[in-house]
Amino acid sequence: MKNILHKITLSLGFVLFSGLAFGQETGPAPQLNAGDTAWMLIATAMVMLMTPAGLALFYGGLSHSKTALNTVGMSYVSFCVASVAWVMIGYSLAFGEGNAFIGSFSGLMLENIKIDDIASGTSIPTLLFVVFQGTFAAIAVAIVSGSIVERVKFSFWLVFSFLWVLIVYSPITHWVWGGGFLSNSGELDFAGGTVIHINAGVAGLVLALLLGKRKSFGNGGDMPLSLTLTVIGSALLWFGWFGFNAGSALGANSTAANALLVTNVAASIGGLSWIMIERLSNKKPSLLGVASGAVSGLVGITPACGFVSVSGALAIGLISGIVGYYGSIKLKHLLKYDDTLDAFGIHGLVGIWGSIATGIFANPAINPDAAGLLYGNASQVGVQLVAVVVVVAYSAIATSVVYFISSLITGGARVDESMEATGLDEAYHGERGFNIHTS
Repeated sequence: MKNILHKITLSLGFVLFSGLAFGQETGPAPQLNAGDTAWMLIATAMVMLMTPAGLALFYGGLSHSKTALNTVGMSYVSFCVASVAWVMIGYSLAFGEGNAFIGSFSGLMLENIKIDDIASGTSIPTLLFVVFQGTFAAIAVAIVSGSIVERVKFSFWLVFSFLWVLIVYSPITHWVWGGGFLSNSGELDFAGGTVIHINAGVAGLVLALLLGKRKSFGNGGDMPLSLTLTVIGSALLWFGWFGFNAGSALGANSTAANALLVTNVAASIGGLSWIMIERLSNKKPSLLGVASGAVSGLVGITPACGFVSVSGALAIGLISGIVGYYGSIKLKHLLKYDDTLDAFGIHGLVGIWGSIATGIFANPAINPDAAGLLYGNASQVGVQLVAVVVVVAYSAIATSVVYFISSLITGGARVDESMEATGLDEAYHGERGFNIHTS
């Protein structure tokens, strides 16, 4: 544990204060493949759809009528901010050669990438790889917003999003996918269980605790604006997730096909397992439960989708629905923390399960370089657990730092009580989500 905390402290110091970086070296470029490139163009567009459309509708439908537009706007603007932060320096910090903790600073504004460069180890243009990974950064920070909507300043969120992508998201991406110490340890994360879901879920919980509860928390209050919008949003997320997971194969190949298949299976069984628990507990299965369970299944399968078969996906998705239900419904009410839209329950806790489950169900028949507990490699579970602990600790510490920096820049993170009571749509933006006039 001392070694883990030492690595976390070193990494945070590198990101905030260090100029230690090294020039990026490139090996012989492979040939561009038109089929792989076409698939990755489509996959990138699919993942883009997840944030300003899918997640925006999913979150917006769950918010109250007086804050719905603000909630949608936080997801929408997250995509804008993250896209800019990523191409300015985030990509270089994540995928520049650098060292075990952080990438190089040589790729500022992508100036070192030529239009005809091929991404290392792939047959697609480097610039396409850049924008594909940028959509991941965008949805990660947008997920965080779900924990704090209805009480946070929009100006604070703009600054926080930019800094969080650079200080929290990019280093963790480097550790896992960019040649950092977690990737060298053998940790398995095919499409973002640790990088995105655990990271974003923990960050959301930290922000919720730092901001404090909404004034209306626990008082009932208004009903969610529209569960219909939420269900439609979950369907768009599900669709985009095919690009998210299958696109992480970085080519049109059998690994992508398997990833798409098991993603669909896990989402389906996740939705069913959630409503089975609801039926037993409340006697009424809900469509919100189906949608939330499907998203839970998608989160759980994300790190495993390139390593498991259908049987593994069924087990992962089934338990993901259960973890999502108890994490977002029961645990939140037991501990009384105000994670507004359950980002920690559905993304953080289910992401932890998905990462550990990858170490259990990784099947060498799917990927010969990955074997889990059920296939004779019990040590993989330990590797996954270490990665979970490292990411949870770093995300919590670094998110807190970013929170305080952003608060200083914007004069505080939280709106005043009168604005919160009126609703952020009108009081903060001077707009309404729905202008409905009755005669």
